[in-house]
Amino acid sequence: MTTETNSTSCCGGGSCGSDATVDVHGLGVTTVYKVSGMTCGHCEGAVSQEISALDGVSAVTAVAKTGEVAVTSAAPLDEEAVRAAVDEAGYELVGQA
Repeated sequence: MTTETNSTSCCGGGSCGSDATVDVHGLGVTTVYKVSGMTCGHCEGAVSQEISALDGVSAVTAVAKTGEVAVTSAAPLDEEAVRAAVDEAGYELVGQA
């Protein structure tokens, strides 16, 4: 699979961020977020479940040890929607990693 890193904002300065990895084959966008408060597999599952419920999300990988959550979606996600999902799980979205 060929990917490229988007070095400028994909939406003209919008909230989707500029560090997303874009799959040039049109299969989606992967963005890595930092989440504070995750300490175990249960935490990973709670965060993954809430983010997975967002429209367009096809995969979520949360790693408590690093506090990183990789989210693959059809298009860049609104960071406030991701923040709300993480908050619903009981954790805090710090921002993009």
